[in-house]
Amino acid sequence: MFNATPSVSRVELAPGSRVTVIDDVLSDPHALVDLAVRHRTAFTRATTNAFPGLELPLPQTVLDRFAEHFSQHARAAIGARRVLSASGRLSLVTLPPAALGALQRVCHRDRLAARADQCVGAAVVYLFRDEQLGGTSFFRSRHDVAATETLIRRWSTTDAQTFTAETGWPAGYMLSSNQHFEHVARIDARWNRMVCYDGSLFHGSHIERPELLSDDPSRGRLTLNLFYVCRRSAA
Repeated sequence: MFNATPSVSRVELAPGSRVTVIDDVLSDPHALVDLAVRHRTAFTRATTNAFPGLELPLPQTVLDRFAEHFSQHARAAIGARRVLSASGRLSLVTLPPAALGALQRVCHRDRLAARADQCVGAAVVYLFRDEQLGGTSFFRSRHDVAATETLIRRWSTTDAQTFTAETGWPAGYMLSSNQHFEHVARIDARWNRMVCYDGSLFHGSHIERPELLSDDPSRGRLTLNLFYVCRRSAA
């Protein structure tokens, strides 16, 4: 499943905050694309999160293999000691800007850990060749934790029109700094590239060309999205 000699690099977002980029990660990325094409009708609209598109869950046996790979290449970079559980899915971003809800226009965090001694690792594998479909951007909040969480909670119940009036942001995917968040890095999409990061980092799909989005896995923005609840390393 995995390339024995991938190219691994680190991107520093801030002191002590790193993103791991693994190029040529899979030995046969076409197999996942073929799987998505064969099961195209099984993709469903996200209901348990704000993902702006369609999702197809993966078998636990596959997820466990990715968890082992994450432990080998990226666990230490987020301060994790070991992986406790893994979840993931094939994903297709499909919503045009006009259809996005408030939270879908804001960067987000993957916060799955419920305990102070746990942290969350996350990864995305780009399974498309058209790099214009966009990579991943990372952000830093301009506010303290309490103020940021208050904003996110309010936006979760705000309709798109009210959100536009409040923020002044046009409908679309977040691409740059604004009054609430600072854009700190962008990792460009590349075929068979995996980006691993701390799920507590604010991030989002960097989609400048939403007109290219499609629900066809063979030509749309198909990614593999992975999430790992980990035991946090001792300080």
